[in-house]
Amino acid sequence: MFNIRVYGLLINEQNEIMLVQESYAGRRFTKFPGGGLEFGEGTIECVVREFKEEFGIAISVKSHFYTTDFFQPSAFDAQQQIISIYYLLQPMAQPCPTAALVDDVQIQWKSLRLLNTNDVTFPIDKEVVKLLIQ
Repeated sequence: MFNIRVYGLLINEQNEIMLVQESYAGRRFTKFPGGGLEFGEGTIECVVREFKEEFGIAISVKSHFYTTDFFQPSAFDAQQQIISIYYLLQPMAQPCPTAALVDDVQIQWKSLRLLNTNDVTFPIDKEVVKLLIQ
């Protein structure tokens, strides 16, 4: 079974990228903001919806950044293969959010200059960090 995830890479005016800390199934992790594709939804619709629901902001997609190109089982269900799609985003209005609308989600802004793979939890996000800092 496939689990399709869609994430946004939002960089603010200080050249910091948005990360979020969340909990699921008793685990705390840091990742890029985004979430699961819902039935009947396109990938851009998904990332726009996720940012509206979780942070109350309207975003636009500047460009596609990365799609998973290796096998990655889910950290929460080994019977699911994760496919993640990442888009570079821009906010429709400033300022960028500093707090989430969803309980137990915390926003963290990290300087792109200081970003490293240890700042995120999951293997696909680590791959995206490598691409961002190249």
